[in-house]
Amino acid sequence: MIALAGDVEDPVHVAALVSAAAGQGPLELVVNNAGTLGPSPLPHVAWLRTGDLVRVLATNVVAPLRIAQAALPHLRDHNGALVNVTSDAAVEGYEGWGGYGASKAALEQLSRVLAAEEDSVRVYWVDPGDMRTRMHQDAFPGEDISDRPTPESRVPGLVRLIDERRPSGRYRVDDLLGTAPADDLTTVTS
Repeated sequence: MIALAGDVEDPVHVAALVSAAAGQGPLELVVNNAGTLGPSPLPHVAWLRTGDLVRVLATNVVAPLRIAQAALPHLRDHNGALVNVTSDAAVEGYEGWGGYGASKAALEQLSRVLAAEEDSVRVYWVDPGDMRTRMHQDAFPGEDISDRPTPESRVPGLVRLIDERRPSGRYRVDDLLGTAPADDLTTVTS
């Protein structure tokens, strides 16, 4: 395994990252998980500074697009998969989550269109659900989020999605793990 520290917003780093991954053997899977919440505490849309929104969009939309574009030739050659990590904030309106939610909605739409355009690449946009992460803690400063699942507990859902080679589409890890309430099974495929 090779670790390359860098910035996903830097095109030179992205090219080096994809090149290093492809140099290890067939590049069959790319997971776009890097993201930013934006300012904390989360401001209402009326007070969201445009510069903050531009930074959130650069990290959460433009960087995953750049990585996908660099990796697509490799993924096409190997019937690979692209996973874009998204959020329920992309499809629900939560107070204070306007900038982040808008960025994840844009990422979902890019994913949806990419899935329609790429027959030989499976494109997944996946909502992992609330997790006990620093980013989630930043969204709720001062609150106890220790009841949230750990990121490690969500991985089996992603592995299942990839192993089963499901069709391109939007998936929720709770559905993949069978932990979603029975009345809330809403997987949408394209």
